[in-house]
Amino acid sequence: MTSSKSPRPDEQSEGFSKIRKHVPSRVVLLSAVAGVALTGALANSFIFPYPSSALAETVTPAAQGASFADVVDRVRGAVVSVKVKVTEDAESDDSKPNIPQLSPDDPMEKFFKRFGQQGAPGLPHKPHIQQAQGSGFIISPDGYVVTNNHVVEHGSDVTLVMDDGKTTLPATVVGTDKKTDLALLKIKEGGNYPFVDFASAAPRVGDWVIAVGNPFGLGGTVTAGIVSARGRDIGAGPYDDFLQIDAPVNRGNSGGPTFNAAGQVVGVNTAIFSPSGGSVGIGFAIPADTVKSVIAQLKDKGTVARGWIGVQIQPVTAEIADSLGLKSPKGALVAEAQADSPAQEAGIKSGDVILGVDGEKVEGPRELARKIAGLGPNAKADLTVWHGGSEKTVSVKLGSLPPDKEAKADADMQSEKSSLASLGLSLAPAAAVPGAGKEGVVVAEIDPDGVAAQKGLKVGDVIVEAGGHAVSKPSDITAVIADAKKDGHKAVLLRVKSPEGMRFVAIGTSPAG
Repeated sequence: MTSSKSPRPDEQSEGFSKIRKHVPSRVVLLSAVAGVALTGALANSFIFPYPSSALAETVTPAAQGASFADVVDRVRGAVVSVKVKVTEDAESDDSKPNIPQLSPDDPMEKFFKRFGQQGAPGLPHKPHIQQAQGSGFIISPDGYVVTNNHVVEHGSDVTLVMDDGKTTLPATVVGTDKKTDLALLKIKEGGNYPFVDFASAAPRVGDWVIAVGNPFGLGGTVTAGIVSARGRDIGAGPYDDFLQIDAPVNRGNSGGPTFNAAGQVVGVNTAIFSPSGGSVGIGFAIPADTVKSVIAQLKDKGTVARGWIGVQIQPVTAEIADSLGLKSPKGALVAEAQADSPAQEAGIKSGDVILGVDGEKVEGPRELARKIAGLGPNAKADLTVWHGGSEKTVSVKLGSLPPDKEAKADADMQSEKSSLASLGLSLAPAAAVPGAGKEGVVVAEIDPDGVAAQKGLKVGDVIVEAGGHAVSKPSDITAVIADAKKDGHKAVLLRVKSPEGMRFVAIGTSPAG
């Protein structure tokens, strides 16, 4: 929501394994894949029309005898099928068959010399063209179209098929955004096209929704259900905030719209949770608010610029909240403020907890990331921060989100060790471990069934602080834990450096953890 990929249409089996690197098991992007899947499909997906604002009016199932027919009649003209040519590169040398060396007078030698890889069965190494398909919808009378990034990202020659199944229109890609899996297209030919509007308000859990698309290439298909949940994080990207719907969507629905009962777009269908690749009633749609924000930037600049404050953050657990004196485990714990970042310039430090942005509370790290990103570069924000046992307001001018950075730590365990048996780990001074740096204490050994391992500590991690105090030898950590226990604290925060960056780990002051 680090990011998700959609398999290409001809990668039915291989595609799922690729997706699983980025999304939880069984979440498939609806573009011809099983598992949690994207809803696009090679040669099998259509974009469906949406109703214009002038025509949209609330029609509830009760008012229409449980029928959505009037709504569908108004919106279907704005939903289209997106067809994209995908050129596959020649296979790598590792994938080429092992052709035996033949003597010049061998009859087969002449065959291979004449036909090479093209004539021999099973040797197609020339680039070849496939056709990917997904769904999309027109959002303006001059022909701007919304779809998923994964439908078009590896393609060329985008063609749209209108609802009548006969009219085809060439389109260009205006811009794409991988982080939210959205793309904006523009019909090349001028005209006055049917279009649909986005809903001004987010749907509630339990509201009726209607999905329009072309699953499995069966043509325009309409399904209905309700909003099952909101704010779903399926691991597709850093800004996951999906609507969960039970209106059946399948491969080929990617990029298609989900409507409310008034014929307004509330989401863009993107993925499903599926053990088999087909719908089991759990689909995921990008909320309209996110779509509107991203599409506006793509239309204006062709790219999306996001706000950035430069902090590594993590969730606040109950133990962390207790150790910091917070009443509830909410907000985003700052593991590290990056050098020369807006956060560092504003005085935000590791161990602070960001509780709100511009007066709005922050439940956790992902919500903070979405809020900051949505404000954009150069915006000013007032952050509510828990610092030193009390709240304070910090004003910060946001920067522009740079490429991801990765902190690295390495440790050679050939050193003298000191044991904290109750936690199930052995520690060594970082200065005594080649490559570990001069500050902190290195985890030299760890009991896989011990308390420390259960909290996520690993061999090679470097503990740089305990209870807010810098540590340089194992006895420093022992002393901090003893003092915290004497003061009635149930846990101590360890600030830990690992290959994934800085983070905090709460360790219990009792042997039980």
